[in-house]
This record gives sequence, structure tokens and C-alpha cells, in this order.
Amino acid sequence: MNKVKIGFIGAGNMGKAIINGLLNSNFISRDNILASEISKQIAEKVSSELGITVFTNNKELVKNSDIIILCVKPHFIQTVIESIKDCLTENKLIISIAAGISTGFIEKIIESKIPVIRVMPNTPALVGEGMAAVCKGQYVSDEQIKFVLELFSKVGRSIEIQEKLINAVTGISGSGPAFIYTIIEALADGGVKLGLPKNIALELAAQTTLGSAKMVLETGKHPAILKDEVTTPGGTTIAGLMVMEENKVRSVLSQTVQEAARVAGELGK
Repeated sequence: MNKVKIGFIGAGNMGKAIINGLLNSNFISRDNILASEISKQIAEKVSSELGITVFTNNKELVKNSDIIILCVKPHFIQTVIESIKDCLTENKLIISIAAGISTGFIEKIIESKIPVIRVMPNTPALVGEGMAAVCKGQYVSDEQIKFVLELFSKVGRSIEIQEKLINAVTGISGSGPAFIYTIIEALADGGVKLGLPKNIALELAAQTTLGSAKMVLETGKHPAILKDEVTTPGGTTIAGLMVMEENKVRSVLSQTVQEAARVAGELGK
């Protein structure tokens, strides 16, 4: 890793989350992380915030990077790739985090056997608790996919999936943090309604969400079993659960994931 240089085209919220997560993990040195932004003003701001070299020319970034991570909006992907494809060689690796954009779409624009990996990460990478799903294009080696899985495991968890399933991943973990924040906010609002100070209600809701998630991951128990372990006959929990059922919260959350996945699929068309 002392020799590998990773370049981020785009250093917005997701790009910054991954960069900061990698720096915090000490997986790669600050000198080996580069970024690019079109605006000189934004480039200078990002460079100052992150302490990394930031170019204003994507071609310069590509020439100085071994791995290029595309952190731009889906509708900018084609323009960006067309602008850099003449600088790409087969010893470079392209990673795209753009929702809805397939590896095949990128490979078609590049028109050469450049390895392309698609990743759906999420913003909790910033605090080392990200979730990334990784899928490989047709020119990617086993060593390269293994490396990218390790790279994203440094900022949370990573799994390899079939690309046909990545829109579902987008619906759950890509967009999921926003859904969870809404749930945390709603739980806290309930506490405020009952007289708790907002900061205390938020801490209670957030830590409860974190602890519950760790219980699922670390015990290996099904959420339904863990739910039953909290629920006693005629108690407070079953009363609350009945309100959730009556208001179809389970159905609404499931539909939320499905709609986010549907829109992700539309982005690539």
C-alpha cells in the first residue's frame, strides 16, 4: 500500500466519507490519496480540509493514480470517462460508486480491456461503519476484487455480490442511512413529546439503533427472535409493536427499499 496511489474523481459527501475513513483506518498514507475537483476554489477547500493533493484536471489525476474511484453523479459518468479514457492503461483499475451505472456501460465507453469494479458504499464509512457491496466487470482479476474488498473493509464491512442484485443493495444500504436517520429522529421526537430533552432523546434513539444492529450482526440471531426476546406478554414493547403493525410500518419500510432500488435502476437507462 506504500506504493499504490488512489485517486478520487469527485470529493463530495461520499468521496470525503471514504477518504476520511481510509485515513482514519491507517490503511493508506495521506500522500497516496489524491482527488480532483473541477473548480479551483473547491479543490483548494478540499485539499485544506483533507490534507491531500487535489487536482483540477481529471487527466492529471488519472496519470498519477493506480486506482481511480469515480465519485460523481450518475449523469456525469459518461462525460468523465470519455474525458479520461485516453489516459487509461490496463494496469490501472477503475472503481465506480455511481448508482445505476453498470460495469458494462463503463467498459463500453472505455473501449479497451481496463478492469472496472462497481461498488455501492454508504456514508457511515466516515466513522468506520460503512457497508459496501462490490461486483466485478469482465476484465477484473481475483486479486483485484480481493484488494477492493479489503480496501472497503477498512471503513466498515464489504461483500461481493452479483451485479444484477446491486440495485437492491442501493435500496437497503446505499440509501438506507437516510431511512435509519428518519427512524432515529422519529423515535427521538416521541421522547421529546413525552418531555425528554432533545439531545437526550436523540442519544437514546441513536445508541439503541446502534446496539440493536450490533446484536443482529454479532449474535447471528434472526431479528424476529431478538424482537421476541424484548417482548413480554401484556408489556410495553408489544403495545408499541401493535401500533407499528396497525400503521403498516413494516410494509412501508419494505416499499421504501423497493422504490429506491427502482429509481437506481432507472438511473442507468
